[in-house]
Amino acid sequence: MSNEVQSQVLDGAIAPAENTNLFGHDAAQSFLAQAYGSGKGHHAILIEGPEGIGKATLAFRFANHVLKHPEPTEAPTQMEMPDRDSPIFRQIAAGASHNVLHISRPTDPKTGKLKSIITVDEIRRAGKFFSQTSGTGNWRIVILDTADDMNRSAANAILKILEEPPRRSLFLVLSHAPGKLLPTIRSRCLPLMLRPLDEPDLIAALGHLNINVPPGQRDRVLALAGGSASQAIKLVNYGGLEILDVFDAILKQQGPAQRKAMHKLADAVTQKDHDTLYQFFLDHLGQFVTERAREAALANDINAAYALSMLQRTITDRFNISDAYNLDRKQTVLTTLGELAAAI
Repeated sequence: MSNEVQSQVLDGAIAPAENTNLFGHDAAQSFLAQAYGSGKGHHAILIEGPEGIGKATLAFRFANHVLKHPEPTEAPTQMEMPDRDSPIFRQIAAGASHNVLHISRPTDPKTGKLKSIITVDEIRRAGKFFSQTSGTGNWRIVILDTADDMNRSAANAILKILEEPPRRSLFLVLSHAPGKLLPTIRSRCLPLMLRPLDEPDLIAALGHLNINVPPGQRDRVLALAGGSASQAIKLVNYGGLEILDVFDAILKQQGPAQRKAMHKLADAVTQKDHDTLYQFFLDHLGQFVTERAREAALANDINAAYALSMLQRTITDRFNISDAYNLDRKQTVLTTLGELAAAI
């Protein structure tokens, strides 16, 4: 596995290309295997669903299945667990397969950090990859992980590839929020919706990863994770539970105690090399404000709902600008927490 891919894997998780275990998506596996075995499978599949539920693991498992059984009509109608000892699996896991291209956010050579977007240059790699003839006559498979990360130019560039797919090509497009994708992209893909993991499958997934949930926190972690293994990992291994506790305390306090808690939270989420926790906080912040706006609307408090919706837009714009111009993250967090406390 390349260093670039490794940098995107959460502590305690297994890279999807290396993970032979998939929980909770038997129906999706059967659908893919049967569609492929029919010889009439779609050339582009949009695998949708929340982050951290196994979309990428399913994509790599399907890639193993296709390359192991290159003739669709001779392939089994059920996917098998990938064989760790097979050359196909080892090459895919190492990022060395000539038949699989995994596209994700690249690393910025100047900072060593992941870029915030997938650029048009990355999509052009897919075009070049598909245009090359496989030396074995085998399939060419591109896994786009995730399409949500593409900028506008990249999104436009992918359309041509989807419109004119070469023979024996397969495009597996992953998305956490397919509604935000260009309609023209969605219309060229076969949608496959994955649901959040139910509690038994989430427990099994965390057990497979040896994630040690703190005593007495099991029910809370399972509830907050929302069926996502990656969310559970952030809660347990990245201090997410503590962040949520401090956030809740801020909204209940006033005066010096509140300001002290704000600084504590801002310091925690903006430390160097804490990008995962920072994004966890931003996601929670967005979900919190959106939910409050929804509650206000349901209570027919239109003014409050509108004010909260505008606050959400302001917060989103502020953090986008902060990241784009490399502004002080701590001050951005403090400003936002102050506005939120005043509005709630």
